[in-house]
Amino acid sequence: MSSGRNTVMIYLYAVGVLLLAGLIAFAPRQIWLPAFVMALAAGVAPPIRAVIRRRSRTQREPTTLYVPPPSPPVEPLEHRVERVSLPSREDDYDFLLSATILWAPLKRPWDDRRINPEALAVNAILKRARNITEQWEPGRASLVMHELGEVLGSMEPDATGCVQAMAQAIQLTLSTEDQERLNKLAAVRKDKVVWEHDRKYEQSKREYLGEDVLKNTGSAVVWWLAKNDDHIERTVNDLGLLARLTSAANNKELLESNGNGSTPFEPFAETPSPNGSSPVDHLAAFLQITDLREKDLFTHQVALLVGTYGRPDVADEILSKFGLSDPEPPGSAEAPQDEGPDGPDGIHQNGWDEEI
Repeated sequence: MSSGRNTVMIYLYAVGVLLLAGLIAFAPRQIWLPAFVMALAAGVAPPIRAVIRRRSRTQREPTTLYVPPPSPPVEPLEHRVERVSLPSREDDYDFLLSATILWAPLKRPWDDRRINPEALAVNAILKRARNITEQWEPGRASLVMHELGEVLGSMEPDATGCVQAMAQAIQLTLSTEDQERLNKLAAVRKDKVVWEHDRKYEQSKREYLGEDVLKNTGSAVVWWLAKNDDHIERTVNDLGLLARLTSAANNKELLESNGNGSTPFEPFAETPSPNGSSPVDHLAAFLQITDLREKDLFTHQVALLVGTYGRPDVADEILSKFGLSDPEPPGSAEAPQDEGPDGPDGIHQNGWDEEI
């Protein structure tokens, strides 16, 4: 059927060529030129249409791509290292690394006579581990071991690109001797901190007592009153002891005890005070600051003590300033038989006051 169609087409082409030739030969140009163009288009169109059809048919046909089969996975090889020394941040203290190294080649084939892939893998793992351990103190071995597990737990190529390696079952320790030394050093540092704290506390306490409390007898008396909740009687009884403590704290010679076992006060300074105040003025200021109960009784006893210890003029000045009567010297009167050993109003014969 295709052959018959081709015959018809050839016949039509031949007739068309004859007609076109007759028109060109006998008809004017205005008639044959459009006919020539139409005949040329009709003759060129079928071949062009056939070429386009052939190309579209070729594009529709599916192309077959060749995909090579995947290469079988390479099983990694193992190598165990034991107690390899790696530096720490402290000199002479090395970590000891034990691990199982897994490695696989990256380039195939290789010449075994010129390349040792296992050695390359071990060296790559040790370099990666060293970059971590040299940044840590030797006392942190257990913490560094976990960081190594993260850093060495993935396959990475070595510097030559011949193998890739990773590590598992990692253990990081110190030698027994180094661990004992670190434990001793840690104990010494802790003890030193405690000792420094105790020393500073003791030094502060000494400064407080020497430069404030026992600076003079008056400061010691005020401090003792505050410690004993303003118990005037107990403070008066301890005046001799406070005077001795003050003298000893200031490297002054201790005065000998008198007949009743007490120690006299420090002697008054013969030179007047820089501001012109007298001992009586100091006593008045002391009474005003402390706000004692029974001030008259306390002042009376102070005047008695001052007169007994060799300054009757100051005792008279105290009594005159505060409007008190002259004190009786110790032992001038005997206690009545029916009023007990302390005499009336609870006053001892030695002039000391105690509540009954």
